[in-house]
Amino acid sequence: MPNLKNAKKRVLVNEKKEKVNNEFAASMKTAIKNVERAVAAKDKESANNKLKVAIKAIDKASSKGVTSKKTGARNKSRLSKKVNSME
Repeated sequence: MPNLKNAKKRVLVNEKKEKVNNEFAASMKTAIKNVERAVAAKDKESANNKLKVAIKAIDKASSKGVTSKKTGARNKSRLSKKVNSME
């Protein structure tokens, strides 16, 4: 346990930031899984709608620093490729 006042505050701030970051990461991962499920079910319309939601979640996580911009771009590219390759 920290002894200094500023160290105690950093512990509290870090806990808050960790909680917020985990929420962004979780929503991003859930959105990605939803798109992959729609692709597996071969539901093109649903996959397109869920892709838009996933791209928004990925962009939000990347802009907040939860993931790097390159990771976000890679995830968006892979999802788009899966949706576009559907018949």
